[in-house]
Amino acid sequence: MTEVIVEADGGSRGNPGPAGYGAVVFDADHARVLAERKEYIGVATNNVAEYRGLIAGLAAAAELGARVVAVRMDSKLVVEQMSGRWKVKHASMIPLAEQARALVAGFDRVSFTWIPRARNSHADRLANEAMDDGALTGTVRAAVAAGHAPGDQVTAPDPVINQRQPTKSTGAQSVSAPGWTGAVGRPTRLLLLRHGQTALSVERRYSGRGNPPLTELGREQAERAAKMLAAKGDIAAVVSSPLQRARSTAEAAAAALGVGVRVLDGLIETDFGSWEGLTFAEAAQRDPELHSAWLGDPSLPAPGGESFDQVRERIEAVRRDLVALYPEQNVVVVSHVTPIKTLLQLALGVGPSLLYRLHLDLASLCVAEFYPDGGASVRLVNDTSYLAG
Repeated sequence: MTEVIVEADGGSRGNPGPAGYGAVVFDADHARVLAERKEYIGVATNNVAEYRGLIAGLAAAAELGARVVAVRMDSKLVVEQMSGRWKVKHASMIPLAEQARALVAGFDRVSFTWIPRARNSHADRLANEAMDDGALTGTVRAAVAAGHAPGDQVTAPDPVINQRQPTKSTGAQSVSAPGWTGAVGRPTRLLLLRHGQTALSVERRYSGRGNPPLTELGREQAERAAKMLAAKGDIAAVVSSPLQRARSTAEAAAAALGVGVRVLDGLIETDFGSWEGLTFAEAAQRDPELHSAWLGDPSLPAPGGESFDQVRERIEAVRRDLVALYPEQNVVVVSHVTPIKTLLQLALGVGPSLLYRLHLDLASLCVAEFYPDGGASVRLVNDTSYLAG
């Protein structure tokens, strides 16, 4: 896919008020939808929401491998500023414009065209759906404050009532944003912990929806990781994939921290379908053409399984929920290779090539931060120093 059309929109019910954005990527003929993005972003202005929609649309186009992008928006301000005819003056807009320009620089050519709102109905609908989601986010926040998040499975002690409240004085949460990102505010910091060793990981087999327990070494790895996290302190919650290997790792961390484990189904590993339990070589031998194509195309699922694009959709939802539920707090996220890589991909704003190039060891720790203005940063990748000795 070399040429695409991006249509984006954002809105705020109150300006500033509850805000959201929508973005859609079409093929060059405007006949087929290639990707959709929408997100409720909290209280913001129309202009901030419109820029966030543009950024999401450009990022989606980059992930599709597009080289030429035609951007169409009904925001005269964004179109004129991105075209260089108007100057970006408002402080809250400057980092967003810079983020958008950084994405633009990654394409061969990008054009910006103003269109009437009636011709931007798809993106407008997505933005309104995102703003409608704001009511649900508020409901979930209220439920969490009461210790009852709808649909979540919780192991004792209760993750809200019994958790240690974060303080401002510890080293786990920095009060200042990294200077190169331009992000504003205090982030939700996700401490991304991969589960410990299992029998399938020893044999380097595809381990998706299967549910092997931790080995003896895996349990030791979980305990060492838990000790490291307890030393950090200032951690508000531990959330986990529902699979046993992740839950066991999460329970060790939660016990050391004195909090509960909240199970989030969206953190589950990729469904590898009929490749489950096979080695890389065995899967390649069984389905040589599909396996080869799958290694470079995130839209292709394993036979009877799930694509990496589908994983990204549910991980995006998890990220949104965590940022909404734990603003300015530190959260331990215990999951698997693909979900953790996907969260790092979202934080870095890069394409799917990261999934194939980044190595994550068992029981390794990564740290990603997501800011209320949409900025993000990665603080740490694949740390295993605490496993030595």
